[in-house]
Amino acid sequence: MTEPDGREPRRKQPNSRSCFVCGLENPVGLHLAFYSTGPGEAACDYVAPDHYQGYPGVVHGGIVASMLDEILGRAAMETDSDRFMMTAKLEIRYRQPIPIGVPLRLVGRLVSRRGRAANATGQIFLPDGTVGAEAEALLVDLPGLPSQGQSLEDLGWKVYPDEPDSARAATKRGVR
Repeated sequence: MTEPDGREPRRKQPNSRSCFVCGLENPVGLHLAFYSTGPGEAACDYVAPDHYQGYPGVVHGGIVASMLDEILGRAAMETDSDRFMMTAKLEIRYRQPIPIGVPLRLVGRLVSRRGRAANATGQIFLPDGTVGAEAEALLVDLPGLPSQGQSLEDLGWKVYPDEPDSARAATKRGVR
C-alpha cells in the first residue's frame, strides 16, 4: 500500500541502546530515529540542539559527518536490518552551514550492492529543501554479530516505539 502522495509507506528501523547516533540510552547521543521509505532508501527528520554546535548557530562538522555516515549505512541495510555494515570510505561535501534548531531531513539511498560491499549516497536537506551536506560511501559487511550467542534484541538492537517529542526532549535533558 502506498501513501496518498504515491510514496512507499514508512517503516521504522531498529535503534540501539548505546550507539552515538541512534542509541536511545546514550546520554550524549543524537537519539535519531530512522525509517525505511522505499527499496534501498532511508530517511530521518531531526532538529539538532545547541549542544551539538561548532560555530555559533551551526552544527559541528563532525556531527554532520556522523549523521551522514549513519543515513548511508541505514540505506544500505534497509532491506535487511540485521545485516550490519561499516564504512570503509566516506566522502563528504559540506555545501552550506547546517543550522542548529531547525528541521533537517536526512535521506540515504543505496546505489549498488556487490557481495559484501555496498555503495550509498546521502544528503542533509535544510528547511527550504536545499542540500546542506552530501556524502558518498563504500560500506562493507561487519563480521561477527551477534556476539557470544546473544540475540540482537538482547544487545539492544530492536524497533523501539516512537516517543512523543516532549518525552524525547525530557529524556535528552535527563528528566523522566
